[in-house]
Amino acid sequence: MRKLRLLFFLMFAFNLANAQHTKITLSGRIKDTETRLPLSFVNIGLKSVKDSSFIAGTVTDESGLFKIAELRTGSYLLITSFMGHQTKTIPVLIGELTAFLDLGIILLESDVKSLSEVVISGKQESLGSKMDKKTFNMADQISQGGGSVLQAMKNLPGISSTADGKIMLRGSDKVAVLIDGRQTALTGFGGQAGLDNIPASAIERIEIINNPSAKFDANGNAGIINIIYKQQKLEGWNGKIGLTTGLGALWEKKENLPGIRPAYQRTPKINPSLSLNYRKNKLNTFLQADWLYTQTLNRNEFASRIYDNGDVIQQQVKRNRNTSYSTLKTGVDWNPNENNVFSFSGLFNREKIIDRGDIPYFNRDLSIRYRLWQFLEDEVKYTATGTASYQHKFKQPGHVLNAGFNYTFHREDEKYFFTNIMPTFTGQDAFKLLSDEHVADLNVDYIRPLKHGRLEAGMKFRNRTIPVNMQFLPGLNSPLDVNAGGWADYKETIPALYGNYVFESTKIELEAGLRMEYVKVEYDVNPNHPTYKSSGYDYTRPFPNLRFAYKLDGQNKLSVFYNRRVDRPNEVDIRIFPKYDEPEVIKVGNPALRPQFTNSLELGYKNNWTDGSFYFAFYQRNTEGTISRIATQVPGSNLIYNVFQNAGHSSNTGGEMVAQQKMANWLTINLNANVYQNKFDAFTVENLYPVPVVYTAKKDELISGNVKVNGLFKFPKFAEMQLTGIYLAPDLLPQGRIGSRFSLDLGLKKTLQKGKGELFLNGTDLLNTLQIKKTIQGNGFQLISTDYYETQVFRLGYSYKF
Repeated sequence: MRKLRLLFFLMFAFNLANAQHTKITLSGRIKDTETRLPLSFVNIGLKSVKDSSFIAGTVTDESGLFKIAELRTGSYLLITSFMGHQTKTIPVLIGELTAFLDLGIILLESDVKSLSEVVISGKQESLGSKMDKKTFNMADQISQGGGSVLQAMKNLPGISSTADGKIMLRGSDKVAVLIDGRQTALTGFGGQAGLDNIPASAIERIEIINNPSAKFDANGNAGIINIIYKQQKLEGWNGKIGLTTGLGALWEKKENLPGIRPAYQRTPKINPSLSLNYRKNKLNTFLQADWLYTQTLNRNEFASRIYDNGDVIQQQVKRNRNTSYSTLKTGVDWNPNENNVFSFSGLFNREKIIDRGDIPYFNRDLSIRYRLWQFLEDEVKYTATGTASYQHKFKQPGHVLNAGFNYTFHREDEKYFFTNIMPTFTGQDAFKLLSDEHVADLNVDYIRPLKHGRLEAGMKFRNRTIPVNMQFLPGLNSPLDVNAGGWADYKETIPALYGNYVFESTKIELEAGLRMEYVKVEYDVNPNHPTYKSSGYDYTRPFPNLRFAYKLDGQNKLSVFYNRRVDRPNEVDIRIFPKYDEPEVIKVGNPALRPQFTNSLELGYKNNWTDGSFYFAFYQRNTEGTISRIATQVPGSNLIYNVFQNAGHSSNTGGEMVAQQKMANWLTINLNANVYQNKFDAFTVENLYPVPVVYTAKKDELISGNVKVNGLFKFPKFAEMQLTGIYLAPDLLPQGRIGSRFSLDLGLKKTLQKGKGELFLNGTDLLNTLQIKKTIQGNGFQLISTDYYETQVFRLGYSYKF
């Protein structure tokens, strides 16, 4: 309770977030009232209501069209003046929900009478009040520079991590991760994967969208994270070259159990990167290349399995990992004229992983070793993505039609070689898995600016196939279930339509949308599989979203959000093949797994001021058919099987505060605090593999949360320092608990060579305190574990812009 009181105190101890400014383009068309013909060369002026100062001016073209760009939010007066016509003054509110506003057709009457000036009071609002997403530049993440995208994300507001390395938003790991606004095989379609291997050096910024609108795919109940790759926009040749190196696991956190190979220490990291861009006239071409090589103590988990019959097994899962990750992204943008843009791009990626693992099994006092399981994993993943897109810009600014086609090929070629060392014999076993994923997406999106907002509509069609082949190669007295191998084919078809309406007035903001999705999934499996048969599902569902905000004044705003989301099982979640990298706690999928559906509600309050802002949100998510792994013990054996199941109803209720305050010219403080209650209702499931076992769970709930504090220090002569502290409170798992975690990161950055060069030094988990403690309660057993994996890494990097 003391920790919870501290969390609540911190949530209200600070008020913060930098005020930024958004730029808006205003347009309209001038016509004569009587003839309805367009009027060219009409003088257009824009004045501030606040002090009547002149802001901008222009004239209409031959079609009567005008536009004024680079406008800030606020209240203005638009004044039209044309010989032989009345001067007309129109009040204009420029909000923050859309980058383009269309005043429509403005009619001027013949005559020279002047209309009286209209006076409207109001104040300018900042981009910080826009609550549909939060945007973070990677250049500002000094304490995580040179690491992976996953490591950088953990320092961002609202994001934490699970025991197996997944990211969570507000206590849920059901997060859809996009690359440049699209789902790709690099991060998984509908889920998250590979984030620990994407270099942060390749990324421009990260967007967090807690309440996505209907234009986004409906998956991801916790929200969407959009990763934006770097792309230069300057004229001529320009680019950036960089090199980062580092060392991890400098000290041993815990000594190994007897008789196994040493755990990795002083693990090297190296990340060279290059980006080039050429922009001239109608053509823009770019190329970006990254190579990341790391050695990592990927897992070092010590566990005790305590069975109801009195048996106790002590074990260690140690995994030394070598990773080589190469990415090449290139493309071209062609503007044949000012109304049309064609873009073509390709992304090519190769990921090579070598894992060397040791898993010893002992009795309670470590006097007897029952077994030593050693494995070598040799895995290669290839990804190739091709994108072609077309944009037509109508004469009215912001009025666009986008069409795009995206194709992705992803191959997973995985080989495992096992050595099973028993007291009386040694066996050699292996398996090979080959998976080819083909995904084709077609998108059409239409955006039409309005006087007080915009209309959005579009469609998407996806076809996805994943043929998988698994072959088991048993050795002497093999523990592998060779009958569970074979082939399996995953097929997914998803057509979708959406519409979205945005409205903004002096006091009100509104965004309302509806997405209709039809999903058909077929999963055909080897008919000789001992347990699982072919399966599939289909559904047609609406996914509405609503965002309503009321502006109390220029600095204070209240908001309410509602949306409905879905999380479909990934192919690996239903994959029928058991995985033996840990032979006594075995993971396997479940083809009977079905989607989970979530309704989300959020109430928010935002306050802006000159040097900061404060945002507080109260949220609730209710999920039906919660997807989770359920561990059960096979009768008559100490083997445990982890199988994905739909574990009934769950809910997540909490409050989040995001704040930032400029304390002085040299110091800015950021604070994020999140307190929530996770609740799982009672449920009963049956794990079918390898034999049917029923598991019943009682209702369980726990209050948890996390706090992140970022201090950004600016020193003379362009030097910066970032200090980040993260605390994660104990949290709830479907069958147990995960313990508290704490880490402290530090980064230094120095600008050199008149701003073209940059040197940085940072360290993660400086105190070496981060470790994952879990307790799992099953049917007849308890599993207590602590993972002392590599968390402390020191990096040095340099980059140069040219």
